[in-house]
Amino acid sequence: MTPRRKRMLVVAFIILGVSIAAYFALSAFQKNLLYFFTPAQVAHGEAPSGYPFRIGGLVVQGSVQREPDSLLVHFSLTDGTATILITFSGILPDLFREGQGIIAIGRMNAQGQFEASEVLAKHDENYMPPEVADSLKKNGQLPTTYKDYQQ
Repeated sequence: MTPRRKRMLVVAFIILGVSIAAYFALSAFQKNLLYFFTPAQVAHGEAPSGYPFRIGGLVVQGSVQREPDSLLVHFSLTDGTATILITFSGILPDLFREGQGIIAIGRMNAQGQFEASEVLAKHDENYMPPEVADSLKKNGQLPTTYKDYQQ
């Protein structure tokens, strides 16, 4: 084999190795993305089934139901257009309450309920996650207490 042919073969193997590594890296990155969806988008079937994603909105007044002798909680989340039932098993954040903006991370189950693995609540009365505020503002449902988002 000539030196030129040997160099071409080495370059080809390097390019092949880098391509395979890039493919695996991008595949892993794609599977670990957590996209944000509103309850209306989830109701219209835009959210992926079987993959985790984030959903955000306001906790519907009077919808929080706790199972006795368990950490299981059911509540509804709305963006003013659609309402999605959320199921969460765990300890809710201290600032979680009805009428507040939250983001839940989880996936849809076979019954069409969102099973949350994590619930994130705002950190004070003047803050709402930007994705939730934008969604509520678009639907005309942003509460007047969120003056920062009334622009």
